[in-house]
Amino acid sequence: MAMADASRILQTTLIPTFSQSQSPCRATNHLCSFKRFHRIRCTSLYTAATDSESPVGTAAVKWGCDIDSVQNASALQQWLTDCGLPPQKMAIQKVQVGERGLVAMKNIRKGEKLLFVPPSLFITADSEWSCQEAGEVLKQYSVPDWPLLATYLISEASLANSSKWSNYISALPRQPYSLLYWTRSELDRYLEASQIRQRAIERINDVTGTYNDLRLRIFSNHPSLFPEEVFNMETFKWSFGILFSRLVRLPSMDGRVALVPWADMLNHSCEVETFLDYDKSSQGVVFTTDRAYQPGEQVFISYGRKSNGELLLSYGFVPREGTNPRDSVELSFSLKKSDKCYKEKSEALKKQSLSVSQCYPLQITGWPVELMAYAYLAVCPPSMRSRFDEMAAAASNKSTSKKDTRYLEIEEEALQFILDVCEASISKYSKFIQESGTMDLDVTNPKLLNRKVFLKQLAVDLCTSEQRILFRAQYILRRRLRDIRSGELRALKIFDGFRKFFN
Repeated sequence: MAMADASRILQTTLIPTFSQSQSPCRATNHLCSFKRFHRIRCTSLYTAATDSESPVGTAAVKWGCDIDSVQNASALQQWLTDCGLPPQKMAIQKVQVGERGLVAMKNIRKGEKLLFVPPSLFITADSEWSCQEAGEVLKQYSVPDWPLLATYLISEASLANSSKWSNYISALPRQPYSLLYWTRSELDRYLEASQIRQRAIERINDVTGTYNDLRLRIFSNHPSLFPEEVFNMETFKWSFGILFSRLVRLPSMDGRVALVPWADMLNHSCEVETFLDYDKSSQGVVFTTDRAYQPGEQVFISYGRKSNGELLLSYGFVPREGTNPRDSVELSFSLKKSDKCYKEKSEALKKQSLSVSQCYPLQITGWPVELMAYAYLAVCPPSMRSRFDEMAAAASNKSTSKKDTRYLEIEEEALQFILDVCEASISKYSKFIQESGTMDLDVTNPKLLNRKVFLKQLAVDLCTSEQRILFRAQYILRRRLRDIRSGELRALKIFDGFRKFFN
């Protein structure tokens, strides 16, 4: 469950869309968006997956180790040392947070730089392939970094000890914690109330579509280099699971993405603010501690300023409720089709590359100004149609202006609009959390039962943390509405008093 700052990596892209007429060397460099999980048939989209595809049984891949295993830790550290890793103050051990992680073996000071992993140990898009011909074929097709790295990992893993990365790959989890390994029915059952469910489905479909593009355009034309028994949906699910949970973007190397062995054994804590980056003076990946560690304490970094849902999506865990100051919950808002100005408002949103349905995050501290602008637009009467474009522009999260423009004449209606959506969502969360206590897991296989219990607990933890934010938003919205309405009532009483006085 380890890895570093991937907060911007998920904004990246996958594979180009090849047209039938394109030759490998002229494949477009335009990439399709990778938007912001169990067995998947190789030739079908995720939506075709069924419950008959059991999430337990034989492992999907033959390499790697159990996710909590430290049996290959000493071999990994010795290999890293032989390859130029300086002496370390940390070692891989089983831990309470993250199952395995890096633990201090000596006193570590606050502000101390650690790791110093040299570039020779990075896995990047420029890494040398053991099977050079396979690498050359992918580069002829201008395959982008993510699918290139995913294919590279599988290629090297399949070579076992013949690959220079064998010691690293043997220490990677055989099945990463990832929503990529949840079935559709599990997503529907456990994450129905959360917007993370939809993002998980989109991610699975993107990964599946990327694999199918590679298979149809490249692998099928070079079966000797990319045999299906090695390069299939199961192995790509594994490799993308590794990338999502371990790939790091290095700002000081012009944003290059890389797998950094050893550094990716560090676990995340919401209480630290230190990130991995390349240090030009020492010529290695480092992080600077923001607290001191005693021998035996687990050492942490931050994976980025992510919500609990985003951490579950990429890394497969949910922090304890109330411990993540960056936590948020996404809500979906839509224009009402019965709105007399529905078409005009839709056009105003379209000009800003927005759709009639938009998702916005709510935090324990409030909500973004873009959401308030969208709410103004949603409740705006025909008499204010001249302001539609202005409101739509403010609702765009692409806007560089963060000015909190207010329309006092429709403030009450806008807040009520947000409150209605918020309370409808609270109802969904409450129903799931209430039913989860008596939810029939309907399984007899002990391994499958343990899996279902584990997934349900993750879902309950996520929904509890997201509902907490919604309850806070509900309180703030109700209070503001009460203040507006009581203020209006006072104004009416004052006006009535003046009227009676003059009469």
